Amino acid sequence: MAQMNPRINVSYTDEATIVTFLDEKILEEKDVRELDEALASLIEQANGINLVLNFANVRFMSSAVLGLLIKVSKRVYEHGGRLALCAISPKIYEIFKITRLTKIFDVYRDTDTAAKHLTEQEQ
Repeated sequence: MAQMNPRINVSYTDEATIVTFLDEKILEEKDVRELDEALASLIEQANGINLVLNFANVRFMSSAVLGLLIKVSKRVYEHGGRLALCAISPKIYEIFKITRLTKIFDVYRDTDTAAKHLTEQEQ
């Protein structure tokens, strides 16, 4: 596992690139900016990336993170890739439902299920 940023771990499987957020709270604008830069770098390095964002550790996040996710989604699709989210806490998932982001993002219970789904979409 490569640690590209103090706030994320990046691992690679045959199916996908898995980004695990390490912080329990993603609230500060500076943190969101750093995540944006790290994710943009990953996406640009790999055309056609299958990217899984793992929220298992995240319990609180600012609305700016929702904006970042939309931006990341756009970048991934522009580079011919696919994106899935996983392990989102029930409270955060409620925010996704209220803001209708569940219609934009595919959300799965764990990284294996998310990666498998991305691989199935390729076929």
